[in-house]
Amino acid sequence: MELGISGGIGLLFGCLLAWLALRSRTAALQTRLSLTEKQLGSEKADLARLLQEQRTLVESRARLESALESERKTSNEKIELLTKSSDRAAADLQNAFKALAADALTSNNVSFLQVAQETLKRFQSAAQSDLEMRQKAVADLVTPVRESLSKVDAQIQQLEIARSEAYGDLKSQVQSLITTQRELQSETGNLVRALRTPNVRGRWGEIQLRRVVEIAGMLSYCDFAEQETVTGESGRLRPDLVVKLPGGKQVVVDAKTPLQAFLDAFETTDEEARRTCLANHARQVRDHINTLSGKKYWEQFESTPEFVVMFLPGETFFSAALEQDTGLIEHGVLNRVIPASPTTLIALLKAINYGWNQEKLTRNAQQISALGKELHERLRKLAGHISGVGANLDRAVEAYNQAIGSLENRVLVSARKFSELGASVADDIPELEPIETTARALSFEWDDEPVAEPTPNNDRRAG
Repeated sequence: MELGISGGIGLLFGCLLAWLALRSRTAALQTRLSLTEKQLGSEKADLARLLQEQRTLVESRARLESALESERKTSNEKIELLTKSSDRAAADLQNAFKALAADALTSNNVSFLQVAQETLKRFQSAAQSDLEMRQKAVADLVTPVRESLSKVDAQIQQLEIARSEAYGDLKSQVQSLITTQRELQSETGNLVRALRTPNVRGRWGEIQLRRVVEIAGMLSYCDFAEQETVTGESGRLRPDLVVKLPGGKQVVVDAKTPLQAFLDAFETTDEEARRTCLANHARQVRDHINTLSGKKYWEQFESTPEFVVMFLPGETFFSAALEQDTGLIEHGVLNRVIPASPTTLIALLKAINYGWNQEKLTRNAQQISALGKELHERLRKLAGHISGVGANLDRAVEAYNQAIGSLENRVLVSARKFSELGASVADDIPELEPIETTARALSFEWDDEPVAEPTPNNDRRAG
């Protein structure tokens, strides 16, 4: 819009300049027209003078007609000639004025149009250049914004796709979670109903106990027995687990924990009833501690520490009882019963497993010590045999040196005289050299007796 206004202003300005130029040219033409009119007035005055002269000549002709007949004829011809010349001059002057005015007007119009067109072209060119510059500036400003918007739009589309996919996955996972939750609630209800049966509850506790033993690694490294039965003063006793300790010791574990009150608290929705059930659960656990203490398992098994482990097959069972009765652990210790959750029992079994490993290491160390003594004795004997071989080698070398010494000094000396006496012999008898090397002796001593080192014999010759 600003560009249109500036173009309009430029056009008006050009028109104004053209109008001023045309006005000046029109003034000049009017001046020339005034001069022409003055000349025409002068011509008219001449014409009037000529007419006056004509009238004078006519009057003179009348007076001189009689005398100047011949001249009258001439004068008439001159008058006609002058009249024709005057008319022709007036017509020519009028035509000339008309042509001059028409040419001036046409020239002014053409000049005005040319000036206006040139001015308009200049303003159009300037406006076009300014428009192009403004369009380029706007394009330079808009292009980065357009690119950024394109990138943002692409990212938004990607985010929308990712959001749709994530929403679909989330919906699927939520649906799966809802299904799993329903199944879990169903299974939990089934488990709760099953645990209300004493036999099932006892079997489940035994399974949990075995699982804890497996996690602790006691199946492979420790000797333990399940459902071992003994007879005592209280009648037939059947602990759930007897764990054998290194050194012939044993630890008794009982997993018959009452859970009825806890299951009631789990199923109820009333907070007051829930607190009552949990208090009953703590009381049942305390009563069970008293029952286990009265069985005195440590008197029924030999080499057993004077306590029994009461296993609760879930952390929540133990923590719920402790929340209601914080003195359960102290009460259990005073009655030689150690309450243990799965985590506590795993730690206890890990400690026992460590004891078994140390026992095995001790046994292995004893075997290693016996093997070391036996190997030491065998090496001692082998070293004695090798030392004897070295001594025998030295004696053999000594005997060899004595033999070649005797051979050189007593036999070969006489045999070499054959060649001196001229006897025919093929080759000379070579000189026999003694052996300088001796066997290397062992350079260490054993605990029982030193290894003999033979005396080296260097260049022994029998004389």
